Amino acid sequence: MTINSGLKGNWNDQKSKLKKKFPALTDKDLFFEIGRKNEMLANLQVKLDKTKEELQQIIEAL
Repeated sequence: MTINSGLKGNWNDQKSKLKKKFPALTDKDLFFEIGRKNEMLANLQVKLDKTKEELQQIIEAL
């Protein structure tokens, strides 16, 4: 499973769960724009200091 396939379902629900788990995340960090998903995920990796694999596991666990 790729990190992109972990972003499914209701993004607002997933975004809310991510903000609870990582209070430092802002709406701007989690702004989902079609065609820019990979850019958003890369920014999350940097902000959370996580590898691509770690971020994938976090998203899949939501």
